[in-house]
Amino acid sequence: MKQKKKLGEMLVESGVISQEELQRALEEQKTKLKRLGDVLLELGYVTNDAILRALAEQISVDSINLKDTYIDADVARLIPKEMAKRHTAIPVFRRDNTLFVAMADPRNISAIDDLRIVTQMNIRPMLAAETDIEQAIELYYTRQISERAIEDLKRDWQSDPVDVVLDESDIENAPAVRLAKSIISQAVAMRASDIHLEPFEKQVTVRYRVDGSLVEAMTIPENLYPAVLTRFKVISGINIAEKRIPQDGRIEMAVGGKDYDFRVSTLPTVFGEKVVVRILDRTSFQFTRETLGFSPHNSALLDKIISGTNGIILVTGPTGSGKSTTLYALLRELNTPELNIVTIEDPVEYMLHGINQVQVNVKAGLTFAAGLRSILRQDPDIVMIGEIRDEETAQIAVRASITGHLVLSTLHTNDAPSSVARLIDMGIEPFLVAEALSGIMAQRLVRRLCPDCKEKYGATAAEARLLSVEEGTPLYRNVGCPKCNGTGYAGRVAIHEVMHINRPLRDAIQEEASTEVLRDIAIQNGMMRLFDSCRETVLEGFTTVSEMVKTVYARD
Repeated sequence: MKQKKKLGEMLVESGVISQEELQRALEEQKTKLKRLGDVLLELGYVTNDAILRALAEQISVDSINLKDTYIDADVARLIPKEMAKRHTAIPVFRRDNTLFVAMADPRNISAIDDLRIVTQMNIRPMLAAETDIEQAIELYYTRQISERAIEDLKRDWQSDPVDVVLDESDIENAPAVRLAKSIISQAVAMRASDIHLEPFEKQVTVRYRVDGSLVEAMTIPENLYPAVLTRFKVISGINIAEKRIPQDGRIEMAVGGKDYDFRVSTLPTVFGEKVVVRILDRTSFQFTRETLGFSPHNSALLDKIISGTNGIILVTGPTGSGKSTTLYALLRELNTPELNIVTIEDPVEYMLHGINQVQVNVKAGLTFAAGLRSILRQDPDIVMIGEIRDEETAQIAVRASITGHLVLSTLHTNDAPSSVARLIDMGIEPFLVAEALSGIMAQRLVRRLCPDCKEKYGATAAEARLLSVEEGTPLYRNVGCPKCNGTGYAGRVAIHEVMHINRPLRDAIQEEASTEVLRDIAIQNGMMRLFDSCRETVLEGFTTVSEMVKTVYARD
């Protein structure tokens, strides 16, 4: 019988660690009395994924990284939560009558038998990290908690609509607390960016924005909504007695072992107050140009823009197009010990080490304009303004740029060339705009095809005309699988329009040339339109033609 290789030998053979690193880890293991995998992780020689892959190969099963996998809550709940916790196992997806289960110990025959009896399905175990499974169990059973909380609320509130201001003892009742918490936990589990609680005549709909699209998660009877609404108001510091005007608040909460920042906004509607919660994971900013989707061509143009020591760099696009994320990625590139970087933001979305970040506080008088004046007295080299919203902020930003500061900010415009007209419309003189601007990037987000289920096909005649390619050119379409929740998409990728402000463009801006003329000059100087950037993304197999049509269009 062939003897199975040891973990250390497999890691050395696969090139993950060297023989010297294995020897040191084995010596450490003798003194610490820990498993070899844990010692290798502590020493920083391997990653969790590498350990899982090696262990999976050692015991001849598949491995799975639950942090990168979407789990359908309905599939997860095919086994009771108590059983999932007892066996440290969670169902991930199903195919016909086979249930794929992530387990800390896929060799536990007793656990596999229990799962088979309960689900009446064939069980295919996969190896996953124990801590990841434990976190997934807490996150993916939240819908069950929501349903129980709603039933408890029904018993507490009976069937009469509640139209009174609730006091704190009412708010702290267990069902409302559990339901509000489960709504948030489920959103985090689905990797949602926003939570929408929308009151209508007969019920309240809860929807999550996942990869840019809204997905309905649950409904709440309208007579139970006041308790949930008031709970959200209390934990976010919003006035529970005020129902006539929009309000904003904030929640800081740990979910699944990670700290999150939730920005809460209420809006009075005809059927009650709508709540939108923006979810910010402020501790995990790992984006780079490559992960954001910058093509080599656009990245080369961007290098020219950020190489200067002064000037304004703008990122433009609609709300939710990833403008702030791109600015953070640029700040990480520019951040060195020799530079003093200060930001003023509303809100501060990610914490960046070594950068001084200021939070706007309008009630205290700390606006973008007021904060920017103070920042310029702090001897900054680089200033980041969350958004240029008005003439005063724009004027200060222009003055800062022409007096030796590099200024990064965002603007709401449809494309890069139209940003010039927007600044002039704000009251900035054309000659100042020409002098101050270094570069403008327009940005959009398109859904990225799921790599596990995307399907190749030949372009139709209509698609070939749209993309200016031959009919039958290989393209990809979304199919849908358990890992992407049946949508065919997993995550999003950015497309860009990068406009480097060189001498011909500066002259045209000073002469107050039209947006169309500026666009033509920029294209001659190498700017790739949003349409062309998205076309390239489609042809490379990252997204679909339907996403392209929905997101961008060609200008004549």
